[in-house]
Amino acid sequence: MLYRTAGQFKTSYKADQALFPIRQDAVLLAIILTFAWVIFPMTASEFAFQTLLIPILIYSLAAMGLNILTGYAGQLSLGTAAFMGVGAYACYKLIEVMDPILAILLSGVFSAGIGVIFGIPSLRIKGFYLAIATLAAQFFLVWLFEKWAWLYNYNASGAIQVPNLQTFGVYVTGPQASSVTQYYVILGIVTLMTVLCINLTRGTLGRTWKATRDMDIAAELIGINLMRSKLTAFAISSYLVGVAGALFVFMWRGAAEPNLFDIPLSFDILFIAIIGGLGSILGNYLGAILIVGLPVVLNTVPEALGLEIKSATVEHYNIMIVGALIVFFLIIEPHGLARLWALIREKLIIWPFPH
Repeated sequence: MLYRTAGQFKTSYKADQALFPIRQDAVLLAIILTFAWVIFPMTASEFAFQTLLIPILIYSLAAMGLNILTGYAGQLSLGTAAFMGVGAYACYKLIEVMDPILAILLSGVFSAGIGVIFGIPSLRIKGFYLAIATLAAQFFLVWLFEKWAWLYNYNASGAIQVPNLQTFGVYVTGPQASSVTQYYVILGIVTLMTVLCINLTRGTLGRTWKATRDMDIAAELIGINLMRSKLTAFAISSYLVGVAGALFVFMWRGAAEPNLFDIPLSFDILFIAIIGGLGSILGNYLGAILIVGLPVVLNTVPEALGLEIKSATVEHYNIMIVGALIVFFLIIEPHGLARLWALIREKLIIWPFPH
């Protein structure tokens, strides 16, 4: 087979299907992993863990689940927060009988089942109408969280209270768990899910989703089973979102009420996916860094400069800036931050890296 290299453009199918066909991606990943696994845990403060590192990872995972469904399979959804709630409440019941980390991983299975049920309308409707159907699921599931007392063990307050739980003798949930421990648990789970998503989207299933997204009628004509394609997208998406919901409550918030999983959370995750870039794994992290980090910067920078700004005013600024960013990316760069990195990468391709 002919194999040649023009700069860093590979001219064989084998090279193109490599895990890192472009070297700059491998360099970027190595830098990210070094900071995530080594530098951040050694240097970050408790404030940084609770306001930046942990929420960025959790929101990235939730956005990744939504991106599988919307960015890769083309199925609109406005019920992401509700499926996160399913994962959180399922985990609350599972921790009674199993290890907390195992319970978090299995909680996504229940969310996947609910996602498939509410994904059945996608077999007949799409676009705006499907978004309305998932919005109905959002309202129904939140109502169920409020009314079904069995989900929160008949607690009079109707809230999830996260207990102190151990794995191999180390506290991983509850007030006694350290932020560093929780960060490493979340990072390990998110890394595992990211590798899974990369392999899925680069394989046969990913190509099936993209064909369904781009033109479902043509996809069906060439032999793609649309029912299997759409429902697997709903199942995998809901699984990831359910795991993110369990992490959201048990590894970060420490407690939750049903209204925590209301529509504003769904929109936050949707904004992360849009700004980061639909149809991109990396974009979920870039969008989460921006959306999660922006309020922290807006709250800390004025104080560091000696300016007195009310918290309500900061919140309004945050909403205005996020809204402006969404409009900017929809008009100027619809593919989001991931596309900006792709443009930078194209400039770096001609960089004289040694072979």
